[in-house]
Formats: sequence, C-alpha cells, structure tokens
Amino acid sequence: MDPKILVGIGIVAVAVLVWWLINKPAPVRDFPKSWHKPLKKNVEFYRDLKRTEKKRFRQRMMEFLSRIRIEGVETEVTDLDRILVAASAVIPVFGFPKFTYSNLNSVLLYPKGFRPDFTDTQKGDDRTILGLVGSGIGNQMILSRPNLRYGFRNPDDKKNTGIHEFVHLIDAKKDLTDAAPRAVRNQDFATPWLEKIHAEMEAINADESDIRKYAGTKKEEFLAVAAEYFFERPHLMEKKHPELYQMLVACFQQDPQDEKSPALQTPSA
Repeated sequence: MDPKILVGIGIVAVAVLVWWLINKPAPVRDFPKSWHKPLKKNVEFYRDLKRTEKKRFRQRMMEFLSRIRIEGVETEVTDLDRILVAASAVIPVFGFPKFTYSNLNSVLLYPKGFRPDFTDTQKGDDRTILGLVGSGIGNQMILSRPNLRYGFRNPDDKKNTGIHEFVHLIDAKKDLTDAAPRAVRNQDFATPWLEKIHAEMEAINADESDIRKYAGTKKEEFLAVAAEYFFERPHLMEKKHPELYQMLVACFQQDPQDEKSPALQTPSA
C-alpha cells in the first residue's frame, strides 16, 4: 500500500481516537450517599415515589450526569446544583426509560439572571433571562442558579425553570419543534393537542386562565409552562384543566399523581 495512504489512515485513526477520548461518557457512578437527604428534601416529585421508583430515579440522574457536564460561570457548582439539574432533566422523561438528551452536552449555571447578551442583569432590566436552550448557543443549556433552586423550593407557584428548559429540549429533539415531544407525535394525538393549545392560549390571553401568561406567547412556551404546572401542582391542574391534564399524561407517558408508579406501562422512547 502506498505509504501516503498509510499515513493518511493513521492520521484519521488518531483523530478518531482523540475525539472518542474527549467525548466518551464518564462511567456511571453510584448515587452518593450524601445526596439522599438533599434530594428528598428538595425534590417533591422524588419524595412521592415508591421505593423501587426512587431507585430508578436516582439511577437516571447518575446516567444523565455521566453524559452532561455542569459548569459554573463565575459561580461554584455544588452537589445541590448537580442534584437539581439532574432531577430537572429526569422528571419530564421519567416515563421514557431509554430517552437521552442527545441534543445537550453541557449545562452552564449563572450566579443570577442574565441578559440576551449573557451579561449580568441590571436593576430594572426587563430583559432578564432565567434559562435558555438553543438560540445559537449550540448543545448547551444556561440556567440562573438562584432560579433553579427557587423552582424546587416553591412548588406551589407552578414555576420551575429547570423543568421548563428541559421540556424545551425534549420538544426540540431532532431539530423539530412543534410543542409535542417527538415520542408521542402521531396524527391521532397531534390534531386534538394543537386544538387544545390554541384554545388554552386564547383563554390565557383573555385573562381567563390560571396558567401563567408566558404560556400565551408561543405554542412552544405553552408546553413548557404547562409542564411546570403539571409536575408541580398535578392535583390542581387536574381539577382546573382536566382535559389538558389527561393530554399531558399521554404526552409525558406518566401521571405525577400515581404515587406507586407514575410512568405508564407503554413502549419507551
């Protein structure tokens, strides 16, 4: 074989090896014993699971953390931050055992909210961003650490920045965003789902709904905001929005009110 070809093959092989060494997932570690109490204290969704489901939830968290880097921007990443980011990722896909965030490489935590140019917010600045995915930032997610923590400390307000942004990632899987996770996209589901979205958005914009107003801006935001409500206040959502609630049960393949096993027994994605 021509020596030049051999050299070329060698260069390609080395490049592939280097890429693999840089990008290979870290080994999945055991769930640290010191994380049990803060997880139980801070994540109500986890507290409501039965014992075997808790174990599965913890395993999913560690699988996520083996693939995704969590980095601080002018702030130190603590174990609690890792716990809350991983929980935010697992909660909306707990009904899909094989789901992975292939469109995410890292999560950046900012010490507070940030502006569209990623500089610190100023007093009175109405452009504050609490979380962001996509929008030209590649396979990254950016979160305000105080708001990540606030979302889990205050479930009654139906707001959770972490869950909100991870639902956007689910929705955007494979570069297709139409406000319905790809795992359940089919004509039988999509048509009534889109009709329901439009009806709910009209009610929101007419001040006739308790779903927060940001959900009325775009259908993609509707899904993310509705998911916050669904996972944080499931009993209230089922009472006030029973049809929407059942659609979200189908959408996420889980019922947060089922304490024994929220994940439905359906084919995984």
